[in-house]
Parts: sequence; C-alpha cells; structure tokens
Amino acid sequence: MNTDLYEKLFEEGCISKESLERIRSKRQNPLFSLHWELKTLLYLGVMLLSTGLGILIYKNIDTIGHQVIIAAIAAISGSCFFYCFKHKKPFSKTRVTVSNAWFDYILLLACLSFLSFLGYLQFQYTIFGTAYGLATFIPMVVLFYVAYAFDHLGILSMAITNLGVWLGLSISPTSLLYTAWGNDNLILTGLFLGFFLMAIAFLSDRCLFKPHFWFTYMHFATHLSFISILAGYFYNYDRPGSVLWLFITFLAGYYAYTDAMKHRSFYFLLLVTLYAYISVSALLIRVMLLNDNIASFYLCFIYFICSAIGMIRILKYLNKKVKTS
Repeated sequence: MNTDLYEKLFEEGCISKESLERIRSKRQNPLFSLHWELKTLLYLGVMLLSTGLGILIYKNIDTIGHQVIIAAIAAISGSCFFYCFKHKKPFSKTRVTVSNAWFDYILLLACLSFLSFLGYLQFQYTIFGTAYGLATFIPMVVLFYVAYAFDHLGILSMAITNLGVWLGLSISPTSLLYTAWGNDNLILTGLFLGFFLMAIAFLSDRCLFKPHFWFTYMHFATHLSFISILAGYFYNYDRPGSVLWLFITFLAGYYAYTDAMKHRSFYFLLLVTLYAYISVSALLIRVMLLNDNIASFYLCFIYFICSAIGMIRILKYLNKKVKTS
C-alpha cells in the first residue's frame, strides 16, 4: 500500500496524525534484511569450527591420544545427527522448509564430522585396508541419503563431489596444471560424470522428485562436461578427428541452452555461451593460423576484438529474452 492511501485515510479521520508520521518514518527508513549475511556467517562458522578442530588435533596428536580424538569426533557427529533425526520433518518429493534456523548448520556439522571420523579411522587404522574405493563409496552413499532425507543442497554438493572422488576425479593443483589434461582416463571419466549428472537433473525435473535439486546437478554437470570436452580437444589437438570433440560441445551446448531457457536461468545461458565461444574460437584460430605469417596474427587480433563485442551483444539479448519469456 502506498503513502497516498494513508494520507487519504488521515484526511477522512480514520487514522491519527501520530500514526501517519510513524508510517512516513517507516517508509523513509525501510528495514534492511540480513538473512543471507547471517546464513553466510553461520556456514563460515561451521567450516571454521571443523578446520579449527582439525588443526587442534594435528598439533596435539601426541598429547591427546588417538582414541580420545576418535571418541570426540564421533560424539560431535553422533549428537548432531541425533538432534537432526529428532527434529526431522517427514520426507517429501518437493522442497521441505525447516522452521529452525540452526537445523541446516547442525546437519552440516554432523556430516563434516562424520567425514573426518571416517578419514581419521582410515588414515590411522586403515579400517578399509587398501580398498580405497570403499573408503569413498560409503561416505558418498551416506551423504546422498542425508541430502535427500533432509533436503539439504549443501550436502548434495558434498555428495556429488564425493562421487567424483570415488570415480577417480581427485587431482592436485600441480597435476591440474601439468598432467591432468594429458590423461585420457580422467577426461573420459569427467565427461561420463558430467553427462550422468545431466541425466539425473533431467529426471529430477521431469519426475518431480526433488525438482529444486536440478540447479545443483546442472551446475556440476555443465562445468564437468564442457571442461572435459575442451580438455579432450586440446589434448588430441594434433590427432585426426580432434574436431569431433567440438562437435560434442555443440550437442551438449544445445541441450544445456534449451534446458536453461526452459528454467529461465541466465546463469546457465552465460555458461553455455562462454564455453561455446571458447570452442568456436579454438576452431577458428586453428584455421586462421594454418598460414604462419604476420597477417594471420593480425586477423586473430581483429577476431578477438570483434568477437568480444559480439559476446556482449549476445549476452544482453539472452538476458532480455529470459526476462521477457
């Protein structure tokens, strides 16, 4: 309701002058929501608590003792899970809202403590032996169960990350820079996982089974798929048929584009446009540099200027299209 209505009510004698002044003051100084700021601080608090406990244990491992540490981590995880299961709402295929503001963060702390507990047992006592796949498979199953049972997007992201680790997508920053892109197994695994997550996102949305999980699945699927495809292209750059990798990019890009338009998501349209731009640029630059002369380099320079302008216009058009659709 606007202020003119309150002015009219005051003129008709329905409200007092003091009430009108309070309304004016409230309109001039609206309340500022701290919802996302507080949620961010709570998430950071849980992460810092887990990190601090890890550092404390690492520095005092000789004085505290392994059994005491394991018991403490188990107690934290168990008590948090007990609280969450006690206050858990019934399962639903759609979004489940939690009235308690602390619930999500206690559940997050429970899962982080559980992962620390299993990791510590494996590192210190090798309870899984050399079956490292089992050491990552069990927490992955638990995380997926918790994500669906408690409808938690953060834990779903952790579960998907654990799925990647279980499939072998665990690389260090050094290998990412120097050896990861030269590994066919890693590239194909990333491509498989990306397409698999796309399929899960499609089924979640189509079957209306946790349809709000679509964004999280597509976020991981889009990046994994396109990065793996581009890595496959550049790794096989000098081999016959390397252009087929770019053809896969356009197929995946078309699906991601139609899916993004369906959900009116400019974020995924931005990702598809950027990855498509990289693919097209890689192909055109390859063609332009067939003749190794100064004119080819000038042509590439002009291409990047013109294509940057074109990208801006395309993104503005897509943004307008999403808003008006």
